[in-house]
Amino acid sequence: MAKAKYEEIADILRDRIAEGVYPVDSLLPTQSELAVQFGASRMTIKKAVEILIIEGLIYSKQGNGTKVLNSSFWNKKDSRVRFNNFNGLSKDLEGDSRVLSSQIVEFSVEFPNEEIAERLHIEMNTPVYKIIRLRLLDQIPYVLEHTFMPCDLVPSLDEKVLLGSIYDYLLHSLNLKFAGSYRSITADRPNDYDQKYLNCSSSDPVLQVEQVVYLENGRPIEYSRSRNRFDTKGYSLLDVKNI
Repeated sequence: MAKAKYEEIADILRDRIAEGVYPVDSLLPTQSELAVQFGASRMTIKKAVEILIIEGLIYSKQGNGTKVLNSSFWNKKDSRVRFNNFNGLSKDLEGDSRVLSSQIVEFSVEFPNEEIAERLHIEMNTPVYKIIRLRLLDQIPYVLEHTFMPCDLVPSLDEKVLLGSIYDYLLHSLNLKFAGSYRSITADRPNDYDQKYLNCSSSDPVLQVEQVVYLENGRPIEYSRSRNRFDTKGYSLLDVKNI
């Protein structure tokens, strides 16, 4: 599926920042100037700029223009926490030179336990998919995902989908619309799965992102726990105040 115009513009602006066309501490052209450059509306440019603000590449303050930030402190292994991002890992790593692949550890249909049922707002006799996937970058273990989804919301889920992008299937094949998510990031001791699939020792801490994703009608479609070894991936949060 083709990208939206604002996403294409955001990609171009991101590349220009990376290549030094817009150096650190310089100001981006105004939104009016960018609208002329790209033959786009001011609203489209605004949406493109907002993406880069969320990513921590630029900072916009009314009356002072839009400034390119020094992002050199970002660790390339870090994932910036984007509270309005529901695109999944494949989309997050789009443009990364490393090759993302998936290994299915477990894929089954079962009845949820009390915790899973509570997270998904379903009864314990409602079937759910249980999905455990190892995501690899250049064949090196990256993230181990434990995911639960109500079967009635995600028809025809199969191994072909799991080996690609589940979120691409949800968004573009099922045309589902997401409204929001809850995420919690914690540290944990490695369990047996972590030690086996993430090459953890019993003393290596792991990071866990626990997540519930909601559809526009308010119903949760996913409860997941994504786990990675402490030295493989981190998470960064940009917190700025726009005046």
